[in-house]
Amino acid sequence: MRISVKKEDLVFGIQAVIGAITQKNTLPILSNFLLETDNNNIKITATDLDIGITATIQAKVQEEGAVTVLAKRFADIIKELPNNEIEITAKKNNTIIIKADTATFKILTTPKDEFPQLPKPNTIEEIIIKQEDLKQMLLATTYAMSRDETRYVLNGICCVIEKKHIKLIATDGRRLAIVKHKQETNTQEEKKYIIPTKTTQELLKNLNDTEEAKIQFSKNQVAFYLSNIHIVSRLVEGEFPDYKQAIPKEIEKKLTIERSKLIPAIKRAGLLTTPESQAIKLQLTKNKLVVSKTTPEIGETKEEIIVKYTGDDLLIGFNPTYLQEALKSIKQDTIEIELTGPEKPGVIRIDDTYIYIVLPMQIT
Repeated sequence: MRISVKKEDLVFGIQAVIGAITQKNTLPILSNFLLETDNNNIKITATDLDIGITATIQAKVQEEGAVTVLAKRFADIIKELPNNEIEITAKKNNTIIIKADTATFKILTTPKDEFPQLPKPNTIEEIIIKQEDLKQMLLATTYAMSRDETRYVLNGICCVIEKKHIKLIATDGRRLAIVKHKQETNTQEEKKYIIPTKTTQELLKNLNDTEEAKIQFSKNQVAFYLSNIHIVSRLVEGEFPDYKQAIPKEIEKKLTIERSKLIPAIKRAGLLTTPESQAIKLQLTKNKLVVSKTTPEIGETKEEIIVKYTGDDLLIGFNPTYLQEALKSIKQDTIEIELTGPEKPGVIRIDDTYIYIVLPMQIT
């Protein structure tokens, strides 16, 4: 193999795939990148056997070939090279020569044969969606995923495919985020697939705002084609909870507030929380909201906000992080929050496209 490639293109490819490398690899080869030529391109691939990512970048290929190199070492070297054309030449003695300007590196390689091939899903469902739309759907839900490894079916996003809609749902048992996107599909009945947390993170990192994404689901895997990036991943096995049962009926009397006023007030109150005392207080009276937090060993804070509210007086506690993450994912300037009691969940609905449900916390 002998190629020359722009440093900025090579850095882009490395950054696109390096997230698939994990420190917990039991097979040494999984700490490597696979570099292989493809016409006038070079492909960079990384995998941990649960997720595989390939980035295809333009290069001048003088000689075809393929090798694997230690990923972190290769990435560190490329990062420190001058911003010029980089020449990479593979030798027969399991080494490659990397040259840029006056700098030269010679590093060891491993044959391609030892690198696992990425699986090709036996497609059941295929969807074409704008990458910008998919990105916004992920941003509206991923924060609500569970981080508890014992609840493995909640460690990811549930993708629900209907005839005219796609939904993404995430929950950790204390909050639930649902986003719905209008999309014609070929399915005749509802299908559910759970996409792992790591895969959603790598997707968010690689999605752009201008092109389309092709998504292919099989029984156990999902593949994403994002122009010059290909991601293939195992799906989470198991049954996602029935999220529909957790959605309360909509109420008429709601708290109407400007998002730009609520977010900083919640953030300021959250400054006085501790692991033992996480809840902040929201106290509602007619057209007034008081956001407060008292922690005896630290201090207290209180902030009044003029709002639109005509319901009963109410005092309720919430985890401030759970409120902030949802509010930051919403684009609307003015939002409505449904609050029906100190022990009942708070609900935010945006038209017919977004629902966020969060359980209250006991106030101490």
